[in-house]
Amino acid sequence: MTLTFAAMQPAHLAGAVRLSADVGWPHRKEDWRLVLGISHGFVALQEGEVVATALATPFGNAAMVNMVIVDAPLRGMGVARAMMERVMAAADPASWHLVATDAGLPLYEAFGFRRTGKIIRYQGLVADVRPSGDACWGSTADLAAIIRLDRAACGMDRASMYSALSNEARLAVLRRSGGIAGHAFVRDFGLGRVIGPVVAASADEAQDLISFIMSEHSGACLRVDTRSDTGLGAWLEQSGLSADTAGGIVMQAGTVISGPAGPVSVFALASQALG
Repeated sequence: MTLTFAAMQPAHLAGAVRLSADVGWPHRKEDWRLVLGISHGFVALQEGEVVATALATPFGNAAMVNMVIVDAPLRGMGVARAMMERVMAAADPASWHLVATDAGLPLYEAFGFRRTGKIIRYQGLVADVRPSGDACWGSTADLAAIIRLDRAACGMDRASMYSALSNEARLAVLRRSGGIAGHAFVRDFGLGRVIGPVVAASADEAQDLISFIMSEHSGACLRVDTRSDTGLGAWLEQSGLSADTAGGIVMQAGTVISGPAGPVSVFALASQALG
């Protein structure tokens, strides 16, 4: 087995899409491009073909490891470990984060990651949902305010992600007398659309944001990735989405960020790659 390793470039996206499709992930080239655009990453090449990927997305003093995939014939040969070593050596954050599959657990635990939560994916055709609150559409003029809100919710500086999302997603907000109190994005992703990130002060306000978006997407295929402890699950199922019990495992290494740094929380992820 002769492999070469290289920094991931847009020219590698077609091969990356093939790999993600082979493991059952719905990512389009556009979805890969969004993550790559705010990340650094590596590919393993065999006779010029992409046979493994791994990316890391820096968020200030933290970083997300994501899109770690190895072609089936090469699994169990140490390729995934080599990819992790390269991608983690390229950054030195205080805290590393990722969302793992069951199959990836032994690898990530070997790099010091520990479980901190569970993600459940809800997906399906949206029922006829009526808005439950006073959410409305926002604009790029709200970007600075929602970045500050997200930083209070997760303790990370995800401005690069929000800037990228603002170019291809639609933004819903909750406006209060003191400013924006919550927000949610909706964008094309995979086989339909995904709602996230959703940042709000309570599950009720998160529902206000999500129901507002759902009300304009009746019958569409929508996806919401949420932690198992947010209290949204039963309501999402009533709205027509089904739970994927496989979900994902939230893991951290280094300095553990245990919870929100302010009065708001993250109720749904931008994606399992980006948190």
